[in-house]
Amino acid sequence: MVELVHLEKKGAVALVTLDRPDALNALNAELLKALDGAIDAVVEDSRLRAVVVTGAGRAFVAGADIAEMKAMTPLEAEAFSASAHRIFARLEALPIATVAAVNGFALGGGCELALACDFIYASVKARFGQPETKLGLIPGFGGTSRLVRRVGLAWAKELILVAAPVTAEEAERIGLVNRVYPADELLPAAMAVGEAIGARGPVATRIAKQLMQDGQDADVRTAHALEQRAFGLVFASDDRVEGISAFIEKRDPKFKGR
Repeated sequence: MVELVHLEKKGAVALVTLDRPDALNALNAELLKALDGAIDAVVEDSRLRAVVVTGAGRAFVAGADIAEMKAMTPLEAEAFSASAHRIFARLEALPIATVAAVNGFALGGGCELALACDFIYASVKARFGQPETKLGLIPGFGGTSRLVRRVGLAWAKELILVAAPVTAEEAERIGLVNRVYPADELLPAAMAVGEAIGARGPVATRIAKQLMQDGQDADVRTAHALEQRAFGLVFASDDRVEGISAFIEKRDPKFKGR
């Protein structure tokens, strides 16, 4: 049986590679199921502190599998969308950091998969877009909501309604991508930032990520109140004691995630 998603653990960082290169890693039901299984494996390993998601070959993910979608009824299409939404939401909600290392095409569902990660690093060869309206479709894996939150309403409208791809440099300029690297430097850079995050306090990292995720949809007063409460909770952690002690003693902290 062909393994469609590979999971490698390198210290505290998991590298998840979508491997359907002959189809440019297009997302079909089987590949989504394999990605779901990889997320299960990440959740089960408490030693992991970050996840890097990338694609094999010359694409990150070129989109959803058009051939599979061609014969879908409306109800089947809705179920396909719901499945991808559930899996991407699991990725987004992981209590550890997630980085999309976009090595090539990230179109349609591929752009939406990258958007489900905390942030995006891209190769200079990467191309981003939501081309669904060219096919008489709309984004179905979270593009109409996550893209707006990432780049703002006007840019999201242009990307979705014009349906033209943008380069990695343009994606960086509009805030879709955090950083752009030469192709051979992309994965090392993504793994390095995963390792850097992994060296931070796990309790603080988990809570800070959750606060930002929840706070983006809350009014500012509610977001501030959530932060105040969480700030107090962090003071109950062993990590807080270790972190402050290490700083005062001028040594590297040894966090235990509790």
